[in-house]
Amino acid sequence: MRDAYRRLMQQLYIGCIALSGIAMVAITLIIPSGVFMRYVMNDPLQWPEPAAVIMMVFFSFIGGAAVYRANQQIAVEALMRAVGARSRVAMQWGVHACMLTIAAFMVAYGGYLSQALWHQSIAEFPGLSVGLTYSPIPIGGLLTLLFIFEKIWLGEPPRDDVMYSDQAAELE
Repeated sequence: MRDAYRRLMQQLYIGCIALSGIAMVAITLIIPSGVFMRYVMNDPLQWPEPAAVIMMVFFSFIGGAAVYRANQQIAVEALMRAVGARSRVAMQWGVHACMLTIAAFMVAYGGYLSQALWHQSIAEFPGLSVGLTYSPIPIGGLLTLLFIFEKIWLGEPPRDDVMYSDQAAELE
């Protein structure tokens, strides 16, 4: 069961990274096209900015879950290294408790927000639900919860996990 959960978390991590990368590429293509149409073609489009904002919300919350799993979030490493082993363990449990609280809030309130706004549409995209555009909040919270449970139950991912595959290679 532990190995199956670890493999599932690895696949979810890869999915988060892939979807976040696609969102970032979309933002990178959408914004210049809007600028080009406005200033070169003198025919401004209404949809690039709201589309980029939607992609940024998606990128932030789904990518944020992957960032947590990879331990690439902003942390005060100097403080963690300055304290003793027992204090470090206590601080780590404090981090887990804070992250559990934040992720649970994202799931609960983000879910409520998505549900409450589900029947409203975005002016630039009449067929797109506002609730759907807010859905990365509870989804990101749920993914973060799963990654927190992985760290609490199984510890940090092993060194052969895919998230370590982008480490710098040793040069001869």
